[in-house]
Amino acid sequence: MNAPIDSRGSVTLGEATRVFARIGILSFGGPAGQIALMHRVIVEEKGWLDEARFLHALNYCMLLPGPEAMQLAIYSGWLLHGVRGGLVAGLLFILPGAFVITTLSAIYLQFGHVPLIQGLLLGMKAAVLAVVLEALIRMSRRSVRHGFALALAMAGFVAIAFLRLPFPLIILGAVLCGALMALDATDDGKRSEAAAEIPEWARPSLGRFLKTSAIWLAIWLLPLMALSSMSGTFEVFAAEALFFSKMAAVTFGGAYAVLAYVAQQAVEVHHWLLADEMLTGLGLAETTPGPLILVLVFVGFLGGARLSGLDPLTGGVTGAVVTLWFTFVPCFLWIFAGAPYVETVRNVRWLASALAAVTAVVVGIIANLALWFALHVLFGVVRDIEVGPFIFAIPDLPTFDPGSMLIALAAGIALIVFRANLIAVLAAAALAGMGWKLAMG
Repeated sequence: MNAPIDSRGSVTLGEATRVFARIGILSFGGPAGQIALMHRVIVEEKGWLDEARFLHALNYCMLLPGPEAMQLAIYSGWLLHGVRGGLVAGLLFILPGAFVITTLSAIYLQFGHVPLIQGLLLGMKAAVLAVVLEALIRMSRRSVRHGFALALAMAGFVAIAFLRLPFPLIILGAVLCGALMALDATDDGKRSEAAAEIPEWARPSLGRFLKTSAIWLAIWLLPLMALSSMSGTFEVFAAEALFFSKMAAVTFGGAYAVLAYVAQQAVEVHHWLLADEMLTGLGLAETTPGPLILVLVFVGFLGGARLSGLDPLTGGVTGAVVTLWFTFVPCFLWIFAGAPYVETVRNVRWLASALAAVTAVVVGIIANLALWFALHVLFGVVRDIEVGPFIFAIPDLPTFDPGSMLIALAAGIALIVFRANLIAVLAAAALAGMGWKLAMG
């Protein structure tokens, strides 16, 4: 069942481990760059998977909640060596970045108050605003191509920006709208004939599905129940475990789609960090390998460091581990349980329509993220005003920060107009922020 299916049938687990370790260490640049790196290594250089199978795996991973690049790595490893290969590929994809972001979180906790470090972070936060705007433009061009998609994007923006509806509810509404739009289509939901091409060991099996689901649900949920039964020191960790478990199940559309909701809950409800610190975490995550959603490790670190009652470093590292576990364990469940059924859902019209609707709504959610970041980068104070069912975030104009505006504008021109390297832009923005802080005293 776990025989490799590469063209030569000779990929050893040791060789696959070395290759996926290299991918994990070099996986900078967000999902697009990470997927391109995997394609170059696995398809072009090694020839372990052909183009069609790689794209087939990518299509499935794009349908799932969670980081699609990491799930593609798990899927690729699973195709080569079953569950062992998927574990190796997935863990090596996230662990280098998780170690880096945890280390940076500890440095921030210890030295974040130093003026020079504050200037560095100011510049990075301003650049992150440009990064989010660039992501919004890129996704809008790809996903909003007709009136229905535009209406969904606008509805998603209003729902999360002004009505403050829960993110999972917005996603569910998008799924229902998209599915209903496909009801009058002639598609009868039959599966593609391509399903016949699946190797025997990877074909759907109810027994294997139930066993795999039971194992991974236990790995995911038993620690959650154990933490939830504890009190005192462990309350913050239980809250993190429950919150990030929910996020793992609804993070369609990538990290940008869910960050505004995470920021709202982590800042205003749980008080794990301050609003501008969410921007700091995103800036740090942009500079590390691995999926951008590793920014959640920064959130979990600060929550554990500040609210657990433990030594800050011990509490922070524990919070980071809890966040990492409950954010990424579900990714293995989605792949190991669902991959054998890929061909049974890939070409169903109503499902494709539902997921296209989710993608359109995600554009509106990312627009809200851009607005939320802009307000908190450019203004020192932002207040909420309620008008009926609507909630509007109103900036305090005297707290406008011209330095952040200039850095964000320059970073936006570099990224959007000249398509400069992201790491280079972040580094330049950090230096500019330090210079501005020193100049302003």
